[in-house]
Amino acid sequence: MQSIQDYYGELVFSRKVMEQKLSKSIFKKLTAAIDNLEPLDQSIAGEIAHAMKEWALENGATHFTHWFQPQRGGTAQKHDSFIDYGEHGEIIERFSASQLVQSEPDASSFPSGGIRSTFEARGYTAWDPTSPVFLLEAGKTKTLVIPSVFLSWTGEVLDLKTPFLRSLSTLNEKVINLQKFLGNKNAKQVKVYAGIEQEYFLLSKELVKSRPDITVTGRTIFGAQPAKGQQMEDHYFGNIKDKVLEFMEDVDHQLYRKGIPIKTRHNEVAPNQFELAPLHQEANLAIDNNLQIMEILKKVAAKHNMVALLHEKPFLGVNGSGKHFNWSIGDNTGANYFEPSKSPLKNISFLLAISAVLLGVKKFGGVLRATVADAGNDHRLGANEAPPAIMSVYLGDYVSEILDSIEKTHTINEKAVNEITLGVQNLPKVNKDYSDRNRTSPVAFTGNKFEFRALGSSSNPAEAGTVLNFIAAYGFDEIYKRIETKKGDGDVKKKALEVIKEILVETKDIRFEKNGYSQDWHKEAQKRGLPNAKNTPSALKLLLNNEVIKTFAKYGILTERELKSKVEIKLENYIKTKEIEYRYSVKVANTLMLPAILKQINALAKASKNLNKLDIKSDSFEKELKTLINIYDEVKKLVAEMETFLALEHKDVHETAEKFASQGVEILAKLRDQIDSAEDLVADEFWPMASYQKLLTAL
Repeated sequence: MQSIQDYYGELVFSRKVMEQKLSKSIFKKLTAAIDNLEPLDQSIAGEIAHAMKEWALENGATHFTHWFQPQRGGTAQKHDSFIDYGEHGEIIERFSASQLVQSEPDASSFPSGGIRSTFEARGYTAWDPTSPVFLLEAGKTKTLVIPSVFLSWTGEVLDLKTPFLRSLSTLNEKVINLQKFLGNKNAKQVKVYAGIEQEYFLLSKELVKSRPDITVTGRTIFGAQPAKGQQMEDHYFGNIKDKVLEFMEDVDHQLYRKGIPIKTRHNEVAPNQFELAPLHQEANLAIDNNLQIMEILKKVAAKHNMVALLHEKPFLGVNGSGKHFNWSIGDNTGANYFEPSKSPLKNISFLLAISAVLLGVKKFGGVLRATVADAGNDHRLGANEAPPAIMSVYLGDYVSEILDSIEKTHTINEKAVNEITLGVQNLPKVNKDYSDRNRTSPVAFTGNKFEFRALGSSSNPAEAGTVLNFIAAYGFDEIYKRIETKKGDGDVKKKALEVIKEILVETKDIRFEKNGYSQDWHKEAQKRGLPNAKNTPSALKLLLNNEVIKTFAKYGILTERELKSKVEIKLENYIKTKEIEYRYSVKVANTLMLPAILKQINALAKASKNLNKLDIKSDSFEKELKTLINIYDEVKKLVAEMETFLALEHKDVHETAEKFASQGVEILAKLRDQIDSAEDLVADEFWPMASYQKLLTAL
């Protein structure tokens, strides 16, 4: 047996490898650029490229690729071999500084939301040195992978990584400004950390062959409820089946080789649903690693004759899958701003950080909702398995008590400052995770971090990370301005606590400690004026608010054009996803379901005829036959209705998305209701698709 340490990170151009392959001066400059987000000295790119090439060749690589995150979801890559012509026309292997730093893939077929036309094909990928280069394996084939950003030739955003990196820069500026103002001279660089949990389903590959809806759409369009689903609550944290454990062990092995520190694996709530979670890392790396995790889950599942489903709601009636984004902010000194300590200054920073998040969610909760909006997540948000679409913050009893005591303090003087900081100091003594977990809250404080629980399982977490950084940057910026404008020459800590007190009063509306699933909360949230976008088109409208547009541009995260293009792309993705589901529902109904229902009708009719010959009359035969004929007719009618809906002219993307979210969803729901009813009446030998019961129990 190999120790994990023997092979951990063997496919990564890690710091250890860099130190071996690079000169001391080059290694120092490169690590400074990575650690401090400094611009890379272009003069050292040549030596770095050469070292990467040598390492890649030693490990059997023949090609390299810039690996980027287009706004269609997932990742993209174009492979180039290392071969080139030498001085005398001979073939040599070369990897230059320019090839490392920048590439020029064809951008014509990537979504741009109008930023460039199809004939404007030029796009650029640029190396992101803060995320390590690694090797991609496919059998014996290996490729050097260079994590990159993706921009149009005019420098506008075409990907999801660039806005995230911009948000890090903005957050860094706002936090460090405030820390300097508070007298902290040691904080030079903000560090954002993330731990991204990933839920998924595993299914038998053989059974999925009979489910073309899963193959095409990633979910079941039809399927009657199983007799045994998750109602016994026996799957959650239950014993892991041997076959699944072997799969998990293989996944862990592949992830460890990539330097991805997977810590946890377990059964989730729904049958055949599972979760894995890594140790926390710097957020940019954690996001890139999560994209690799999703690909490796699918790849390893196929190897084990299984299918890994990452759709947010692959099965009706059982829990869907999400992705929890655990997020914290610290700095180069090792401080975590969401964790109290014995230092009064750090405790002020803790209270300011909490206040910054409250202020940001209060102002831009709609943006947070919009960032997790897509066709898959529409099935999940608001159900008793995911937080509601209302963005609120849960802090837990102990933190809430401290904040309430600050709010009730009449005068902020030296005594009050000491009492408050002393109260915060006691927090870690209660428990390391001193807040109970509220699974119904979308933004929950969990000890020394916030957990954003509204992401869908298939999503790129860069979008959520960008918005979390954005709302915090706004909060810290606003706090700085308020402290700065406080009159008098008093202690800055007193001024800071006065501002905190103001913010606690202002943000009462978005703090909620109770059951987010309850209808009472929906009514209460409406009274409080909190946005509650029920579907993707409604949520994306929240991004087009003038103040949202101006603030994104002001902070240099997305220009007005880039933000509007993002909305356009997300709407187009939504429409295309729904259109594929609607069109395929028609095909499946016509070619699989109706023939199956007809077979049962014919079998019943034949049996009824034979009984009549014996002068035997059966009311149950007649009733069942009539029921199936009615279902058959209703399915035909709804199929025709769906075809008519799809044939309508759809010009405006916003109007089309709204129709697909309402009229289209309603027709498909009715069609599904009829077909699911038929599944419980038609003989198994006639029914063409594997049932929920088989899919959720067979592995």
